[in-house]
Amino acid sequence: MAPLALQQALSSLIGEARLVASELPECALKLWLIDDQNMDRAFSSEETRRILEEPPYWSFCWASGLAMARYLAANPHWVAGKRVLDFGAGSGIAGIAAAHAGALEVVACDLDPLALQACRANAALNGVELGYSDDFFAEADRFDLILVADVLYDRANLPLLDAFLSRGRQALVADSRVREFSHPLYRQLGVLEALTLPDLAEPHEFRRVSLYHASREPL
Repeated sequence: MAPLALQQALSSLIGEARLVASELPECALKLWLIDDQNMDRAFSSEETRRILEEPPYWSFCWASGLAMARYLAANPHWVAGKRVLDFGAGSGIAGIAAAHAGALEVVACDLDPLALQACRANAALNGVELGYSDDFFAEADRFDLILVADVLYDRANLPLLDAFLSRGRQALVADSRVREFSHPLYRQLGVLEALTLPDLAEPHEFRRVSLYHASREPL
């Protein structure tokens, strides 16, 4: 059964919407996601207003998060035995993938209390333990790696690229919206293919996820 508080929050935005424990394609993880049926209908003007004011982004698995989860599963050396923080965690997919791949510690960090509730529910669904934080800048500079998936959707967020390295020795950034940026510390590792779930029928360009790495120390 879906977590009650999350279901109630979703129902207050979209009356008929339901959270469903959903398996992710080409990924061993599951998430509580909004059901497909509610993405195939027209929303009322009131629903649209509520969604725009308080988007339930924690009820989706965004393409960048799915790409990051698949990448960590295939390349566990990035997180195995390390202390990791998942910045702007949303559903918690990146942090859960890190824990699943053998991270020593994972902290899911998000400003939205509902997102942190979603992270807790999704961690339980996958049988992993996370820590939780609602203030990135209150965290100590103690992390080996900062994971960042689908945060640079607005170029105004690009100054965060420096902030990530204020709390972690390295950063992995996955994003399909702002896929190209120039920063002296970040190098592109490649471009991954993924999609948002439930499928929003996004343009193909948003299914191409750029992956970047940065380190404040010589490797």
